[in-house]
Formats: sequence, structure tokens, C-alpha cells
Amino acid sequence: MSTDLNWFKSSYSGSQGGECLEIAIAQTAPAAIPTTIHVRDSKTPAAPTLRVTPAPWTAFLAHVTAS
Repeated sequence: MSTDLNWFKSSYSGSQGGECLEIAIAQTAPAAIPTTIHVRDSKTPAAPTLRVTPAPWTAFLAHVTAS
């Protein structure tokens, strides 16, 4: 399933590669409501992905941006 997703990295990630996470958001049509956030390591895109729902992803982002 993750091969059909549109992956992207943070604009804060450097162009040199390194330790970057990529995310893709699966949405349900027609409202385009996010249903699943997929997270993967940019160095190994074929490896298994972490999948989370929007609520814990939002809580995670709130925690890391508060630091």
C-alpha cells in the first residue's frame, strides 16, 4: 500500500540525506479527510512503515514542537 502514497520530507531536512523521516497522508474521498499518517525512514524507503491515526500524530507533533 505504501508504494501508492505521495511521500514528502520536512523543508528543514538537508539535501545531503542523513537521518530524515518521510510522511505520507492517506485520505478518504470525497471529503479528503486524513485517515492514516504513514511514516518511514528516508534511507530505507522499502522497509516497513509506521502507521498512525491523526490524533496521536497531532499529539506527537505538539510535543516535539513545544521543545
